[in-house]
Amino acid sequence: MGDRNSTIVVSGDICINTLLWTTYPQNQNGWNWQMHENMHSISMPGESMLLAKLISLAIGQPVLSPDMQNKESIHASEFLHSTAEIEPYPRMPGGRGTGKVYRISRYLGFTGTSSGLPKLLPVVQDEADAAMVVIDDENNGFNEQKEFWPLALKTEGKNPLVLYKLNNPNMSSALWKHLVGTHLEKTIIIINSEDLRAKGVNISKSISWERTAQDFVWQLNNNPNLSFLAGCKHLILTFGLEGVIYYSSNGVAESRLYFMPYAFEGDFSKEMQGGMYGYTSCFVAGLVKSIVAKGMQEEELVFSINDGIREGIVAAQKYYIDGFGADTSSFTFPNPKIFLEDNSYAISKENVQDVKIHIPIDNDSQDSWYILNDKSPSNLVEIAAEIVKSGEEMVLKFPVARFGQLKTVDRTEIESYRSINNLMCEYIATKNAIRPLSIAVFGTPGSGKSFGVTEVAASIAPDLIKKLNFNLSQFRSPSELARVFHKARDFSLEGKVPLIVFDEFDASFEGKLGWLKYFLAPMQDGLFREEDTAHPIGKAIFVFAGGTSSTFEEFCGEAITDDGEKKRFLMEFKSAKGPDFISRLRGNVNILGPNPSSHWVDQLFVIRRAMLLRSLFERKLPHLINDRGEAQIDNGVLRALLKIPRYKHEARSMEAIMDMSILTGAKKWEQSHLPSKAQLKLHVDEEQFTRHLMHDVFYSEKIESLALAIYENIMKKDGIDHEAVKSHWETLSGEERNFYREHIKQIPDALVLLQYDIVSVIEEPEPIKLSEKEVRSLAQYTHGHWFVQRKEAGWKFGEMHDDQLKTDPNLVSWETLKEEWKKHIGSMVENWPVILANAHFKMEYLKPFGQRETSDK
Repeated sequence: MGDRNSTIVVSGDICINTLLWTTYPQNQNGWNWQMHENMHSISMPGESMLLAKLISLAIGQPVLSPDMQNKESIHASEFLHSTAEIEPYPRMPGGRGTGKVYRISRYLGFTGTSSGLPKLLPVVQDEADAAMVVIDDENNGFNEQKEFWPLALKTEGKNPLVLYKLNNPNMSSALWKHLVGTHLEKTIIIINSEDLRAKGVNISKSISWERTAQDFVWQLNNNPNLSFLAGCKHLILTFGLEGVIYYSSNGVAESRLYFMPYAFEGDFSKEMQGGMYGYTSCFVAGLVKSIVAKGMQEEELVFSINDGIREGIVAAQKYYIDGFGADTSSFTFPNPKIFLEDNSYAISKENVQDVKIHIPIDNDSQDSWYILNDKSPSNLVEIAAEIVKSGEEMVLKFPVARFGQLKTVDRTEIESYRSINNLMCEYIATKNAIRPLSIAVFGTPGSGKSFGVTEVAASIAPDLIKKLNFNLSQFRSPSELARVFHKARDFSLEGKVPLIVFDEFDASFEGKLGWLKYFLAPMQDGLFREEDTAHPIGKAIFVFAGGTSSTFEEFCGEAITDDGEKKRFLMEFKSAKGPDFISRLRGNVNILGPNPSSHWVDQLFVIRRAMLLRSLFERKLPHLINDRGEAQIDNGVLRALLKIPRYKHEARSMEAIMDMSILTGAKKWEQSHLPSKAQLKLHVDEEQFTRHLMHDVFYSEKIESLALAIYENIMKKDGIDHEAVKSHWETLSGEERNFYREHIKQIPDALVLLQYDIVSVIEEPEPIKLSEKEVRSLAQYTHGHWFVQRKEAGWKFGEMHDDQLKTDPNLVSWETLKEEWKKHIGSMVENWPVILANAHFKMEYLKPFGQRETSDK
């Protein structure tokens, strides 16, 4: 039940925000001053007074807050002032036909007061019985001046819900000590993550949501500087406009991450031009809106906060989009629409995803948490199929990194690419770079090594970066390198940043890894020698793409386990200047192509394939995507493309199969459009491909034999042999045989719930053994499936089984089903792996990064 009519008090520090902007003469008529540039300004109350205005707009009713009695007082020197210049920027990224709005182009800083202590104002008509108090503590004096604190905080016996927005957290302040002593149980702390980082708290930024979230949890549990926060009952940490962590401690501590799947911390503000102040206050206003609407009692609060975080993220992004408005002659700021549902923003609460943060047991397990694993209710093959058919935007509810045409969902790749992206951004922004930025990229042939890094670079500065590509295996002498560096230097002198891809840099030349020594001076000093002359290269990005090593670890010899072999490798590596080369690198990426990695358990390959396949559809086969964005492809073709164990030439093979298919003028990619087996053999194992292609047909063809097999296993318990079972099968009624056929038909769907897939194989596989827990789950599902089918066919419960009356004593819920029938269904389920294996069907476990849940607890 909501507290919609409860009183809300908002108070805190006060700052007057002054905005400056320039206009240019529109004509040559008028007074002299009108024909020159004109400077304009407007001053508006900020900090707690802006927060009060935002909350009032959000909840649609007034709040109690400080008030400036007249417009003249806004210019009083007793108040703290901040000044910023504003300019018109595109309202949406890329200026997508939505006009321009004003945002901040330059912050000019604060203007303090002569006394050094900014003036504060009391809450007008303050109420000691207020239900909610919202504080904006910018550490500018309010936290030490008790006379300005709301009555509900100071009056003994009052217990309001407190939302405490902290800037530059100060646990030694009088206000913090007061809240800890009297109100901590009902206080929600809101802090910007940048404020914690400024205090030396090591929380990674814009690498991956998993790493950021786990860094925070580790710091909260282990950093003594954050011990004052660990005791909070409700703590909210904002990460730019894209993410939030909510830490709650109600007996058991739990942390949840809220995030936008297609954005990482800082992406939104980078994409939007210009800056804004007050977006954290806007987030708090959205949070207050949901708490007021959903309820602020203790039993309601966690659910209200959950909704409020989503509301706050969406409102803050809308606030940033609208800026200070388009018309400086009549400022409408903030825009009231930011708290309303409005499809024109293309942002909604449904876009915000949340997940419980995994707490690593030790440092080794920290990298094993994938949000994708926790946000995958169905198996990965189903998700992959939906990605191909509908596009990842319609399916994915986990982090996706996008750089131009490159998209990846794999945490390892995301972290590598985001690190490279951050390196490149910093390097390009640096004015006095004296050496190139050097990055190494590894992957199997055809995995798209140079493509990924090139797309990252192009997404940062497409007009500035110019790509040059060279394959060192085709070079015959070091003098050819000099010509490469001359080309790079020419681009650099033109004001461009050359991105030079040295493909197969690890090829042999004058011995193993012979090219490395020729890169040491250019990488370290930014110089290359031609005869006796040293030439500066200028600003450049070197990308070293491996040809013989598929991972950075393999290049360094870390994958070698034999001590003698490793010792020999390291001696050769040192002789080839390998350690010196690595010391000059600033980043590396292991590209994970469409094939599963051979270095760890890798189930995400099917998602990578799906995203690549969807991209190929959009680029090469747009005529096979209908008006609803659905790719037209046969289920068998799609299954084979996703499930084939290996593509011989990685991404090139996927593209080749598409190119070789006869799809010109086709309305759907049917099996008949595929290339011949001889052509398929160039890129895949054609027999395996065909078996995946025909999987549904193979399974359908074996329904009868599988039904007989499950029946035979039951009859064997009564000592009946195979021939007798076959004869007995023929005497069963059609209704009885259909029971077993329907039982077999539902097996694939039942197994999906336990993350199993059925694959047709040539040789008879070894059957797995289902745990008791798995048997119980499958038996319950099987009974439910049978129950629904019977009901739809007009059957009802009856004490006796009667085909004429359509009554059955087992037509009840699983909980009330007799133990005898439960055991009967369970014995059928126990036999699934054996009868499937006998029919050459293999049960594959699909859950990524985990073991089967076989525990009976």
